[in-house]
Amino acid sequence: MRVGAARAVAVEWVREEMRRDPSIGGAFFSGSTVGLPDEAVLPPSSDVDVLLVRDAPAAKVGKFRHRGVLVEVSALTWAELGSPVDVLGSWVFAPMFRADAVIADPSGRLAVIRDRVAAGFADPLWVRRRCAGVRRRIEDGLARLDERASLPEQVLAWVFPTSVLAVLPAVAGLRDPTVRRRYVRAREVLAGYGFADRYEELLASLDGGGVGPGRVREHLAGLAVAFDEAARVARTPFPFVADLSAAGRPVVLDGSAELVAAGAHREAMFWIVVTYARCHAVLAVDAPRRERVLRPAFEAVLADLQVASVVQRRRRAAALFGSLPRWQAVADAVVERAVAG
Repeated sequence: MRVGAARAVAVEWVREEMRRDPSIGGAFFSGSTVGLPDEAVLPPSSDVDVLLVRDAPAAKVGKFRHRGVLVEVSALTWAELGSPVDVLGSWVFAPMFRADAVIADPSGRLAVIRDRVAAGFADPLWVRRRCAGVRRRIEDGLARLDERASLPEQVLAWVFPTSVLAVLPAVAGLRDPTVRRRYVRAREVLAGYGFADRYEELLASLDGGGVGPGRVREHLAGLAVAFDEAARVARTPFPFVADLSAAGRPVVLDGSAELVAAGAHREAMFWIVVTYARCHAVLAVDAPRRERVLRPAFEAVLADLQVASVVQRRRRAAALFGSLPRWQAVADAVVERAVAG
């Protein structure tokens, strides 16, 4: 399906939902489809991300199929989105408004944000401010590693801030950061601005130096077992539990398999380990006996990434902290070249 047709389906769903729910004050696209031309092909493993804005907090709707399109709907408040200036300085939200991603805007507030962001997106002052926000996210996340948490929680607390380092080149290079494919995007940006030789260091901060494609396929097969089990038993309302469903399965499993097939097996390990940890967080609470049976496969993933122990995770976090000044220099150079070109 073409991206334009898929977005049209999502727009239709939003309009129907807004008729049913007057608390929705606006909606806009997010994620990988923002900025893509209508004629681009939407891969079967990709979804169309939509954010609904309200005055009060609301639960995430999650992933579902609507007229054959996989849609993921999340919610945020106007306070969380912030003012036009707040959005312009946000590495999370600004890329969503550099193009016209607004779906519905009865109050006109999203249009004001869009116009402000579009006008100032490439201003070096705001690009550097967004890069500073990325760095803070890394530092704050790694500083909060908690040895008392469960193993899945510890792994998630390590892998997400670690992976945000891959977002830094994209933000500096005026590219939209992605989630599952963030390392692929980082490789493209670094190569495009003359820093291809730095990519190995970036990728090694995730996987410790390399996991072969055959081994990644084994881990992906093990993940499929854990995913299906977690989807079957999930009852506890974890924030991410909506992603562990039949609708979300192609994004994780097929999407990861596509990366492996394309030679990006090391890059695929990011979302594999994230989803593995989420599955075991669910299983540990909702099916603890089954979790114990499946845990060796999860631990094998961590062993291959060289983060199986608290000591290893802390060592990797410390190494990443130490590398940040060098990565800041790369980001600064990318900003200069991006805004000049």
